[in-house]
Amino acid sequence: MAVTPEIKKPDEELGLLGELSKRFRQNMQTYTIILALIGIWVFFAVLTKGSFLSAQNFSNLFRQMTVTSFLAIGMVLVIVTAGIDLSVGKAAGFVSVMVAFLQARFWVQTIPIANPIVMAILSVIIGIIIGVIFGALQGSIIAYLRVPPFIVTLGGLFIARGLILWRTEGKTIPANQVGFDYIAQGYLPDLVGWIIAALVVAFLFFSMVTGRKRKRQYGVHVPNFAYDILLTGFFSALVLVYVFMVNQYKGVQVPVALLAVASVLMSYVANNTRFGRYTYAIGGNREAARLSGINIKKTLFMVYTVMGLLVGVGGVVLASYVGYGTIAAGEGYELDAIASAILGGTSPTGGSGTIFGALIGALIMSSLTTGLQMLNVQPYVQYMVKGVVLVLAVLLDVAFKKGKA
Repeated sequence: MAVTPEIKKPDEELGLLGELSKRFRQNMQTYTIILALIGIWVFFAVLTKGSFLSAQNFSNLFRQMTVTSFLAIGMVLVIVTAGIDLSVGKAAGFVSVMVAFLQARFWVQTIPIANPIVMAILSVIIGIIIGVIFGALQGSIIAYLRVPPFIVTLGGLFIARGLILWRTEGKTIPANQVGFDYIAQGYLPDLVGWIIAALVVAFLFFSMVTGRKRKRQYGVHVPNFAYDILLTGFFSALVLVYVFMVNQYKGVQVPVALLAVASVLMSYVANNTRFGRYTYAIGGNREAARLSGINIKKTLFMVYTVMGLLVGVGGVVLASYVGYGTIAAGEGYELDAIASAILGGTSPTGGSGTIFGALIGALIMSSLTTGLQMLNVQPYVQYMVKGVVLVLAVLLDVAFKKGKA
């Protein structure tokens, strides 16, 4: 008796449950860190009797993660290439010191400028340029002189630390001028926050529809429609809940809005540009990338230059947030940035990682710090907890890689 072969449905005909099951298996690591974040929030909310998730603390939680997040989303591409950048913390600190110096002294004494807004704009531009130059110099040495990134960026850390001591002369420089403080300490009006939320939700659904059309056009797997609606609706709900929560306090924070813009741009670069594809190819298999015609030197140079750009932005936000340029500016931020990227699923061995994951990682780090501080846990315990969490994240990455293999 002949057996009729089973006709397998194409992927696009999978039901909602089938699509959910397939996606969960493919992105189990991402879902795990999201569940971990939710677990951390619930844990601290219970121990603080709800204070952890109050509107004010919720707002401060996102504000505190911004500087680390700017560095972390740049660190993703660096680590994806199997590199590292140990200088980002102190480099951002040097940018913050220079921005403070320009406003407090240079535009007052050397080239007098009366308008504080003009002073702030010029200082921000120069600060970002300094970050780009710093990243480009390191990228040139790493890419074209083939010096290991660990050594180059470790040297960059020491150089940035020396530059901070040179510029501050051991003194604190004020950076709380009118207009400049709005960058990291300002809030958007409630109505503006809701308008932005509506635009983001519209953009998410528009991207979903156009993405499905593009996949059909190129013969790529098209997910179940209900799954796409559910996923897009979930992220839309997160945006709306966030705006609702922060509007209960003072509104959407300006630095978070800036971070959102930077994250969207970086995600687009990583996922939809030739530069992004080359970056992941180099991290996945450098020799194969070279044989396929990818200009490895140019790509690595661009990766560290982009990192420098984000260092410049992070340094500007840091100066505005702290209100001063200090000797200790940027201390430890490089460790938090690296930890955030790895916690978010970026593989330490290169080849994989996402901007969204780095943001979740930064939020986990910020949540741990804030929650432990609210519980009056000693600082040495806080560092130990962060260390354990980081090691567990790497073990998780290894476990998932073994599972896929």
